[in-house]
This record gives sequence, C-alpha cells and structure tokens, in this order.
Amino acid sequence: MLSEFKAFIMRGNVLDLAVGVIIGGAFTKIVTSVVNNLLSPLIGLFTRGINFKDLVWRPFGDLTFKYGAVLTDIIQFVVTGFVVFLMIKGINRIFQQNKADEAKANPELEVLNDIRDLLEKQNRAS
Repeated sequence: MLSEFKAFIMRGNVLDLAVGVIIGGAFTKIVTSVVNNLLSPLIGLFTRGINFKDLVWRPFGDLTFKYGAVLTDIIQFVVTGFVVFLMIKGINRIFQQNKADEAKANPELEVLNDIRDLLEKQNRAS
C-alpha cells in the first residue's frame, strides 16, 4: 500500500496540481493586496471617497448586511480572472510560437504535412 501511495504521489499531474495550489494561494494574496490597496482607493476616488468595505445595510435593528465587502470580493474575483486570462493568453502565445518554430525547423514534418494536404485534396476530389 505504501508503494502504491508513493507511485500516486510521484505522478507528474499530482505534483503539478500541488504546485498550482501553492502558487494559487500566493497569487490570491497578491491580488487581494492589489484590490485592497490600489483599486479600492482608486474607485473610491471616483465615487467621492466611498469605501466599499464600510457599506452596510441595516433593515432591522441588529440585522446588518455588509454588501460593501461583497462588492470588494466581486472586484477581486474579476481582477483575478482577468489576470489569469492574460497569463493563459501569454502562455498560449509562447507555446504557439514554439510550435511554429518546431515546424519550421523540421523538414520531415513539412514533407508529412504536404503529403497530408495532397491526400485530403485527393479524397475531396473522389
């Protein structure tokens, strides 16, 4: 059982997932700091100094809804999503460029692509 567990843990996808979770936790702290220390004051400047975290609604006595904290979390989510989108877009661009460079560097691949294209053209004609 111990050897099976060791084999499971040593698989590449499990290690990749662990690294992703750790980096994701650190990245969340950075995004939280950006939202709290940069974006919220900037938005507060445009909304005449309203601090979203302090926005509350008290419909009855002690019942309090802190909707400002929810707005801050929504902003944080959008910023995180946008940054992840930009990172993935950049990574995809790098990988596409590397694939194009590999295709140009490999003459055998060019010949195989030509053969594939000719076979496709031949199949369409028949």
